[in-house]
Amino acid sequence: MTKNECSGIWVFAEQRGGRLDRTALELLGKAQELKKNTGEEVTAVLLGSGVEALADTLAHHGADRVILARSENLKAYSARPYQKVLTAMCEKYKPSIFVFGATAQGRDLAPRVMCSLGTGLTADAVDLGFDEEGAFVQTTPAFGGSLLAHIAIPELRPQMVTVRAHVFDIPPEDPDRRAEVILEDVSVEADGDYEVMEAVEKVPGGVSINSADVLVAGGRGIKSEADIAMLRELASLIGGELACSRPLVDEGWLAHELQIGQSGTTVKPKFILNVGISGSVQYMVGMQKAQTIATVNTYDRADMFAISHYGAVADYSKLLPAVIAEIKRRKQ
Repeated sequence: MTKNECSGIWVFAEQRGGRLDRTALELLGKAQELKKNTGEEVTAVLLGSGVEALADTLAHHGADRVILARSENLKAYSARPYQKVLTAMCEKYKPSIFVFGATAQGRDLAPRVMCSLGTGLTADAVDLGFDEEGAFVQTTPAFGGSLLAHIAIPELRPQMVTVRAHVFDIPPEDPDRRAEVILEDVSVEADGDYEVMEAVEKVPGGVSINSADVLVAGGRGIKSEADIAMLRELASLIGGELACSRPLVDEGWLAHELQIGQSGTTVKPKFILNVGISGSVQYMVGMQKAQTIATVNTYDRADMFAISHYGAVADYSKLLPAVIAEIKRRKQ
C-alpha cells in the first residue's frame, strides 16, 4: 500500500485474558498527540473473544474508533491467526501508521504483519514525531545504544513501529468519552501446528521494577557481589526495589528481570538512585523519565550526573552504610 491510499493512526490494543496491557493506553495518549499534526483518526485495534467491554476503556483513554475482530480462535494469542486477521484488517481499512507495544507479543506479531503487508517496521522506538517536512519519524537507539537513530518510511504504508513500554504517559481517563465501535466477526482457523495446553502467569518475587515507585540500581562500579546486599537493604528501607545495569547481570550477580535499559526493562519510577552507574545511552533511555534521579559515583564527570536532580561524588561503600544507619535511626 502507498501513502496516497492510506490514512489513520492505529494502535494495537494488546490484551491477555481479557485484560489490556498498559502499553496500549500509553500508545493511545501518544497517538492523540500525533493526531494534532495529521488530523487523522486514532483507531484501537482489538483482537479476541468476549472482550467487548474493553472498547469503553480504549475510548476513555483516547481511541476515536475501536475495531474489534472477534473469533474464538483469537481468544488467546496465537501468532499466525493474529497475523492473518491484522493483515486483513489493514488491507480493508488502510491505516497510514500502525503502532505496537514492544512487548513479547508485539515484538513477535508486528514483524509478521510487516512481512505480510510488504512495508517497513522500526523496532523498540523510544519516541515518535514528525520532522520539518511532515514525515513521520520513529526514534530508536542504535549501535548498542551509542546514538539515537531517526527513521522514516517514505512511501510504503502502513508505517509500522514497536514502542518500548513506559516511555509515554497513560492519558487521564475520560469516562464521558465515546468511540465508534466496529465489530468484525472474522473467520480464522486455529494454528494446527501447535496447541497451548496451559498458560500460568509468573508470580514475581516482590514488585516488578517496571511498576515500582522507588528503585535503587547498581552498576559496573559495584565492587563485589556482597555489596549488592547493601543496595537491597537500602531499597527495602526506603520502600523500593533493587535494580541494575547490564554488567551486574553479565556477572551473574542479578537476574535479567532486574536489568534497566535498552536490552532490559524501561522504568519510570518516582525516584531512582543510581549507584556506580556511569550512564551509557542504552541504560539512560531505560530510566531517564523517572520523576527524580539521584546518582552516587566516584567519577565527577560521569554522564549520569547530567540527567540527575541530585548527585554525590563519593565512594558508595562509605556513603551508603552511613545513609542506611541514619534511616534506621530515624525509624526507631
